[in-house]
Amino acid sequence: MKRMKICKAFTLMESGPVVFVTTGDGETHNIMTISWTMVVDFTPVFAITTGPWNYSYAALRKYRECVIAIPTVDLIDQVVGVGTCSGADTDKFAKFRLTPVKGTHVRPPLIKECLANIECRVVDIIGKHNIVVVEGVAAYLDSSRKEKRTIHAIGDGTFVVDGRKLDRKTMMRSKIPDGI
Repeated sequence: MKRMKICKAFTLMESGPVVFVTTGDGETHNIMTISWTMVVDFTPVFAITTGPWNYSYAALRKYRECVIAIPTVDLIDQVVGVGTCSGADTDKFAKFRLTPVKGTHVRPPLIKECLANIECRVVDIIGKHNIVVVEGVAAYLDSSRKEKRTIHAIGDGTFVVDGRKLDRKTMMRSKIPDGI
């Protein structure tokens, strides 16, 4: 094995897909790209990492709601574009031709072009590490989309695309406790 820089160790463990997070007050909306996400337990609780440097952070703190939208590989240019400009001076929905869809439970919009959307409420903000914990209140999946492969950031503008799925449900079933 070859030694690598410790500051790049995070690239070995990037877990979840790159997501869009929408925020807003019901009239003005923004989108940010987030590559640091985490599922919390077997519940609809998720964590994202962002902070005061990000324009959307103030809306997360004030309105305490968002939508996590899961893009697929065909949206890679929008994912990078949204993540490299600021909502302070850019209407990202217009610039990147993404369609806002009114949610049912939260003010920020869903994104029509995404494979899935999860309406969320902020339940905690852990300031020391800039972790925003959200709870999903409704989820939507567009199963009619042909492209279903998500993208994963591994640093320096490099991404990995999901591959084929491996089915081990029968093997796992005997190990999963009842009720989950």
